[in-house]
This record gives sequence, C-alpha cells and structure tokens, in this order.
Amino acid sequence: MMRRFDFRRALLGAILGLGASSSALGQSLDLASARIIDLTHPFDSKTIYWPTSPSGFELKPLFNGVTKGGFFFAANSFCSPEHGGTHLDAPRHFAQGHWTSADIPIERFVGPAVVIDISAKAAENSDYRLQPEDIAAFEAAHGRIGEGAIVLLRTGWSTRWGDRKAYLGDDAPGDASHLHFPGFGAEAAALLANERRVRMIGLDTASVDHGPSQDFPVHRIVAAADVSGLENLANLEQLPPTGAIVFALPMKITNGTGGPARIIAVIPR
Repeated sequence: MMRRFDFRRALLGAILGLGASSSALGQSLDLASARIIDLTHPFDSKTIYWPTSPSGFELKPLFNGVTKGGFFFAANSFCSPEHGGTHLDAPRHFAQGHWTSADIPIERFVGPAVVIDISAKAAENSDYRLQPEDIAAFEAAHGRIGEGAIVLLRTGWSTRWGDRKAYLGDDAPGDASHLHFPGFGAEAAALLANERRVRMIGLDTASVDHGPSQDFPVHRIVAAADVSGLENLANLEQLPPTGAIVFALPMKITNGTGGPARIIAVIPR
C-alpha cells in the first residue's frame, strides 16, 4: 500500500527554491489518488515538425521476433531532428553561450504549473499573442505568478494535431513564411522571464512565437534569461489554472539545442 509523503521532501533536489506562492508545493501528495496527465503527443511518422526541417521522426526495426535461443526480442533505431513533436527548446537554441540540453540544471525541469487560457481569443484571431494585460488579468484572479513557475499557454491548438495545415496554418513543404497560430507576445515573455523569473514557458502550438514571426523575439528573450521553452504540448485543457506540478524531461543531449521530451503534470486530488 502506497503511503502518503511530502512531495517537497521526495523531490528535495528538484524543487527547493521554487516560489513560495506556488501552493502545490505546500501539499502532501498521495500518488495513489493523484491525477497524472500526459502532456506529450506520440512520436511517429505523422509527428509535426517545422516546415524547413529536412526530415521527421523515423523508426526502423532492428530485430523483431524469436531469436536463435528461442526467446522473443525486439529493438529499433530512431532518428529525429531536435525540434519537432513535443519537445524542449534549450536556451542555446537562440542564445549563444547559454545552456545546452545537457547543461540545464535538473531542478529546472520540475515546477508548479501556471496555465493561462487564451483559447477564446485565439479562436477569434489565429495569430493572437499573449499580452501583459492577459497576465495581469490572470494574476488578479489567481495570484501573482511565483518565481520558478512553469507557465503554460493554452490556445486550443492541440485539437488540430495530426492535421498539418490546420495546426501550422500552411502546409507548403520547406516554407515557413505563411504560418498562422497563436503564441506568446514579446512583452509578455519579457515580463515572465525577467520580472516573474519563471523557469519555463510552454504551449500547445509549434512555437512559443506566433506563426507569422520571422525574427522569433520570444525565443530570443527567454533564451537570454536561461528560460527553456516547451512546444507542441497536449491536454492542457485538463489542467487547472494553478495547483499542478509539471515534469518536463528532455533527452540529455550533449551540445543539444533541444530535444524530444516526455512531459507530464501531476494534480493533487
């Protein structure tokens, strides 16, 4: 029988130093009754990558069957660009000399989730960008965003996953100049990274910058502050505005600028 435990103690090395306003960290959590939400799309031949990516996800069987020794064995090889599907952008992606995937301190992969819902605005304007006033409205309703939070932007775009044109706004091969989807605005990103000092931002679209962007200001702002980005998230509609804890663990790639990640949220009941 699983006993109750103090989540802060169990994750001592991972969550010490998070903002005191993050109420999830002051709770005991019974994993037998907690809800665990998968925020990750599966990786397969249909996984969506940036239009200029030279390839997508490839899985090749190495062996699948009964060996000469009479027992079953299966193994595959896979190949994937760093940036596609549900993945993490390391600061090095847009900031020279900043953390690679392998450099990011392990405690920064865990934090209390803040979920800002702009799905209604995004439904009216596919190029909508999160504004400082959206953050102000969220904080008026739910309290100030604490240092060390992981801020997730719910746009509603994950319902389009699997339909490349609907998800990206355009499906021209090799052309990223006509994309349309919502994202963070530069001023909002600066507020979160430099004033609220969050440790990650993320959303359910292909980029933390909105689709039409050609100079990626949000990527550059957060990377310069060593704030990582999470892109192509799933199931954000299942998370409350506050109270969940996110675990976002990418592949530990030496010199990596990002990589595929398995991302989950834990919600105390």
